[in-house]
Amino acid sequence: MSQKSLQEQRQQRLQNLRSLEERGFEAYPYGYRASHRAADLRAAHDGAEPGEVFADEVVTVAGRAMTVRNMGKVTFATLQDASGTLQAYFQRDALEAYNAVKKLDLGDWVEVTGPLFVTKTGELTVDVHAFRPLVKSLRPLPDKYHGITDKEARYRQRYLDLMVNPEVKRAFVLRSRAIAYIRRYLDDLGFLEVETPVLQAVPGGAEARPFVTHHNALNYDFHLRISLELYLKRLIVGGFDAVYEIGRNFRNEGISFKHNPEYTMLELYWAGRDYLDILELVETMYGSLVRELTGSTKLTYQGRELDFTPPWPRVDYTGALRERAGLDFDPLDEARLRAWVAEHHAPAPGEPALAEQPINHVYDKLYDIYVEPELVGPVFVMDHPEAISPLAKRHRERPGLVERFEPVAVGMELGNAFSELNDPLDQRRRFELQQALREAGDEEAQMLDEDFLTALEYGMPPTGGLGLGIDRLAMLLADTPSIRDVILFPLLRPE
Repeated sequence: MSQKSLQEQRQQRLQNLRSLEERGFEAYPYGYRASHRAADLRAAHDGAEPGEVFADEVVTVAGRAMTVRNMGKVTFATLQDASGTLQAYFQRDALEAYNAVKKLDLGDWVEVTGPLFVTKTGELTVDVHAFRPLVKSLRPLPDKYHGITDKEARYRQRYLDLMVNPEVKRAFVLRSRAIAYIRRYLDDLGFLEVETPVLQAVPGGAEARPFVTHHNALNYDFHLRISLELYLKRLIVGGFDAVYEIGRNFRNEGISFKHNPEYTMLELYWAGRDYLDILELVETMYGSLVRELTGSTKLTYQGRELDFTPPWPRVDYTGALRERAGLDFDPLDEARLRAWVAEHHAPAPGEPALAEQPINHVYDKLYDIYVEPELVGPVFVMDHPEAISPLAKRHRERPGLVERFEPVAVGMELGNAFSELNDPLDQRRRFELQQALREAGDEEAQMLDEDFLTALEYGMPPTGGLGLGIDRLAMLLADTPSIRDVILFPLLRPE
């Protein structure tokens, strides 16, 4: 629609608003009191026969006018509330203010009152005996209710997307219900929900580039958190035995179908447990959550069936890397691994050689190429190299590895879990290795957090920890191909 046409329609709608005011209607009332929601009325009258009249059942319904059909002496409108749609029938002979109905526009909010009946075509309808406009929509709906097809426009103006594409709401309803279920599940296990700082002097708990913001009063640069981890562990040190937080993390990184710089994580820490206890919690919680929300422990994601019934298969990290990359040596042999990478992964022009990058980057890249894309799952990838796990406890049986797992489905990491490192001397050593990587130019390497090390020196009991991505869980539940489809307002470049 051209800007000129938009302005013309806006002026006409303003005139209609003034006409309604002249007829005695309040332009912007302070409230409304619907007696029923559209979906509840439809459910209650499911199976009603065409022509059936419910003369004694007078209801009040409020909603946005998504269609308006003026037919002289009668007008039909489709009203949409948060639950669905219901038809309204206005007729001149039964409605004193019928002329005002002609001043209604698509998108207006309207309250109607009257008995119910079923049309000859089987449509449940309110026979309007009284109505009042609630809000005038000064702008026309997109494309006359045919929806918004441009993805970026849908993300930028999510309110319009929700308005004209009601099926979009399903993803966000599932997301909300999943979060509510997780809270109930953990509360029933005795966990305590807590809140930790978003602004942090030293962002830690993950390898990621943080956002920086300046605090004027303290004249100090703080960071938006990249993880919930280190403050939750401080609480375990302080004496809580089971805590969790569902909150936002911020990472100053790229955007893709499975990455948004602002995203939601569940993190929990459970004293006295190790990563195998946390693994059992994950597969049990996910299995029951999927069943609760979908009616089955199986769901279909982008044409592939995923079975969340416990137990999930276990995949050994180094074993899978060795097998799928075709290595004839232990991937923990750094010298041989670098030589193999130099032979098989020549750098693109102008790009740094993978074989010369820090070993954690080498492992991550090879895993991304050879292992993760092949995992349909859900599966647990187990026992990662210590070099890529600076916060996890060393494996009690396998030197060079740590006690860690990642739940993975359709080639997408859903979370991360450890037997948490609680040796302050070992933790300092690993932080120092990370700090050396930062000083060598790796902006995603973890910073050395002296305050956290101090906390560890007071003694953190053996603890199992877990981080789960809420957005990616919502993607699976709603069968959406992009993380932007389950974030109400994803980050976009400003227009």
